[in-house]
Amino acid sequence: MKTRMIIIISILTVLLLSACSKGELKDAKNWPVPDFNYTDQNNKSFGLSDLKGKVWVADFIWTNCPDVCMPMTFNMAKLQKMAKDEEIENIEFVSFSVDPTVDTPEVLTKYSEYNHADLKNWHFLTGYEQKEIETFAMEHFKTIVQKPENDDYVIHQSYFYLVNQEGKIQEIYSGFEDVPYEEIIDDIKTLQ
Repeated sequence: MKTRMIIIISILTVLLLSACSKGELKDAKNWPVPDFNYTDQNNKSFGLSDLKGKVWVADFIWTNCPDVCMPMTFNMAKLQKMAKDEEIENIEFVSFSVDPTVDTPEVLTKYSEYNHADLKNWHFLTGYEQKEIETFAMEHFKTIVQKPENDDYVIHQSYFYLVNQEGKIQEIYSGFEDVPYEEIIDDIKTLQ
């Protein structure tokens, strides 16, 4: 009887501890994203305060990108649809333009429509200087964004970033090839 009681208490303790750990990813980066306020494809202000309390997935793209950006946007649209199919609520998708001079709200609207983005919870951002997005990406997302002088090409990496409700980057995934869709969806569910 005493052994049985110890087993029951042990099981209840494990269940209680596992319930307390829900909402956290193992080995999370926990890089804080600072307050920002940019312009979305609707020419409206959008920033960190609009994402408070929500899990979000971010990437860095540009509309004239000749190689990785179109597949990344396609992959993000697929991830967005999977989240919708899984009935995940309180999720946002954010694409930061790395070519803000060219990528006006109007250009981003056309690009988002062409790529079948559901704009109910996906914002394409611009409205900052080139150097600002380069610094923002490097300091907070630990990623390269660079537009060399006298060049139309913008150098950037092709990652998806999962950010929690407190605005802290939790995980980084490939956004171009071999995208781990199921893992990202599972991680989103864990953070919910």
